[in-house]
Amino acid sequence: MLSSRLKFSRETTGALMLVGGLANTSFVGLPMIEAFFGASNMATGILIDQLGSYLVLSTLGITVAAIYSAGTESKTVVFKRVLTFPPLLALIAAFILLPFEFPDWVSDALKRLGDTLAPLALVSVGFQLRFDQTSGLKTALATGLGFKLFLAPVVIASIYFTLLGTGEEITRVTLFEAGMGPMIGGAIVAAQHGLNPPLVSLMVGVGISLSFLTLPLWSYALHHL
Repeated sequence: MLSSRLKFSRETTGALMLVGGLANTSFVGLPMIEAFFGASNMATGILIDQLGSYLVLSTLGITVAAIYSAGTESKTVVFKRVLTFPPLLALIAAFILLPFEFPDWVSDALKRLGDTLAPLALVSVGFQLRFDQTSGLKTALATGLGFKLFLAPVVIASIYFTLLGTGEEITRVTLFEAGMGPMIGGAIVAAQHGLNPPLVSLMVGVGISLSFLTLPLWSYALHHL
């Protein structure tokens, strides 16, 4: 509705849906949970990230990216993209391999490979970040970050605390994750599909930076609601 009203292009609309609708629940989210809610709540954050954020990215996110990209892809192609998306395949493989024990050297090697994910993702997005390209993007940037960092978390918190009347620790951690900056994985998918890469890079770079200011305020509000 906002895109129609503000006359955003199709690519800009898709970009905002991906980076404005998916939170950085791992790279930023997990350390923030440990800092503000304690290490005992890390398991909740991991569950939110793996079976929440990345599951949505692997299914609805890829679908949105394919639909809003410049190309006109058939439903079969979109469905194939969803089924062959690497994070989704990795998640399925993880479930299948749960009963098996790996040698320590395999686990250590996989952990070291996994540790490179966040730096590589940041470098990938950072190389595309150009603050001199904000011309014509300020409205879309303000709309996306306003929704991601303020409007969406407040609306979701209102539903939980007012309508559902629930305020357990697990609920507060979940709502805290909802206030994270844009997801890097979603940004990479959006950029790969040509969904306004300059806007996507700005959303991630500016959004993650701003989240370090908004998250302490959000944590304070959640602890006093």
